[in-house]
Amino acid sequence: MKEKFSIGIDFGTESGRVVIVDVKNGNEVSSQIYKYQNGVIRNKLPNTNIYLEPDWALQDPKDYLNVLKYAVPEALVQGGINPKDIIGIGIDFTSSTLLPVRVDGTPLCFLPEWKDHPHAWVKLWNHHAAQAEANMINEIVRNIDIALLNRYGGKINSEWFFPKLLQILNEDPSLYTAADRIIEAGDWIVWQMTGIETRNDCAAGYKAFYSKRKGFPQSEFFAKLHPRLEDVIDQKMIRKITPHWHQAGTLSEKFAKWMGLPPGIPVAAANVDAHSAVLGAGVSRPNIMVIIMGTSNCHMIMSKNEYIVPGICGCVEDGILPGFFGYEAGQPCVGDLFAWFIENQVPEKYTKEAKERNIDIYKLLEIKASSLKVGENGILALDWWNGNRSILADADLSGLLIGLTLTTKPEEIYRGLIEATAYGTRKIIQSFEDNGIHVDEIVACGGLPDKNELLMKIYADVTGREIKLAKSSQTSALGAAIYGAFISGKEQCGYSSLTDAIQSMAHMKNISYKPDKNNMIIYDNIFKEFEKLHDYFGRQYNDVMKKLKSIRLNVR
Repeated sequence: MKEKFSIGIDFGTESGRVVIVDVKNGNEVSSQIYKYQNGVIRNKLPNTNIYLEPDWALQDPKDYLNVLKYAVPEALVQGGINPKDIIGIGIDFTSSTLLPVRVDGTPLCFLPEWKDHPHAWVKLWNHHAAQAEANMINEIVRNIDIALLNRYGGKINSEWFFPKLLQILNEDPSLYTAADRIIEAGDWIVWQMTGIETRNDCAAGYKAFYSKRKGFPQSEFFAKLHPRLEDVIDQKMIRKITPHWHQAGTLSEKFAKWMGLPPGIPVAAANVDAHSAVLGAGVSRPNIMVIIMGTSNCHMIMSKNEYIVPGICGCVEDGILPGFFGYEAGQPCVGDLFAWFIENQVPEKYTKEAKERNIDIYKLLEIKASSLKVGENGILALDWWNGNRSILADADLSGLLIGLTLTTKPEEIYRGLIEATAYGTRKIIQSFEDNGIHVDEIVACGGLPDKNELLMKIYADVTGREIKLAKSSQTSALGAAIYGAFISGKEQCGYSSLTDAIQSMAHMKNISYKPDKNNMIIYDNIFKEFEKLHDYFGRQYNDVMKKLKSIRLNVR
């Protein structure tokens, strides 16, 4: 039988990743990573003297196009793949990541008259400068449709679609007027590839108030957020929503040439990266939590039933797989937190030692931190360096580190930061289980599990649960490739259901991390202290973090 392949493209925070997989068994025959040239834009707009305010996070859509232009052809050559053997393409994207565009899809930041406007650029998922808009939306929606807000854990934050959109309207109304569409970046890239504007149900459901049963809220709802938003769905979006496991269109002549592929290949509707990773981790059943561990943590779980779970990011029917309610929670700062510490707090002598031992600085700190007994570091932290997504949904919170003394060593702080992220995950698991969704198993995937054995041991000990590992190191891209294969049809891919495709194309490793009972006892005691700090600073008993942020903004 002739080999057939699908392509999965994962647009992440710092780079785009392309995998080409064998449709029969999911083997990754080739992969390429394209690092975004402009990365995350936080300080000033590229090639200008226009500086950004704190909490902004922008990107250049040209970087997304370059993933298609360079990484896909390189992956084809690397794998020795005949382009005619590609049967489908799937896309996943960080969300909510949005951009304003013209009616033909041209980003406003590409146009000379708008390129110097910060709001013309892509707002990345972790753009937190729209928290004031999120707070306002929460206040209004709480009084008019609390059931809607309950689907999102009780409140939304700046990472959602409409706070970002409303910030554009509030701060640059002329640009808002000029934008014919405001669109998720995942939907935009699929539009560019196919020439057909589609909106996927995953991003719309988790980030933009869309419901499979009710559609978007009525115009009166949006008018209460802002008079100019009354017709926002018809003016700046579209009402037709495409399930993310459906075909959006086929590859156009232009992009086929760019990507080194024949035109006409089916392209799946876009999907959110964390949700795609569930498939890539080999999970197709309910009550199995998939933790995608990278720059941030996303916690995904499915259930046959709908529950109100405080502090989650969303509950969406068919949001991950058809037939289940998909739940999302998350922590917005994990790998980024460790990177911040290493880039800003580790002394030169540690860097020198790592070089002498021919290991990187992460491995050195892991080795040193592994020699510490549980509780020996005397450190306790709140992992809110980038705000809190779950379960407090508050981007205005900030990090906390206590227990420092004149004898505190870098590895003790490093271990404390890892433990803080594990405590945050435990709080999320606790919220699910307290509200009807039992976590039967945990599967970890993403960039961190394969790199940091200490982190995985700490997570097992803190949560008191065995943690299994997905086989693929590119689970989001693999999940996208599974969608890409499936939408080509049974005659091409051989699968009559997504479940069949997942079971054949995604697999687990043979290793797992099991909790140490003695460590669990100590961590249980420390976790009680974590909860006290969590509630004291996170539930407005003490709003010093927000006051400090306000002072910082006023004096900048």
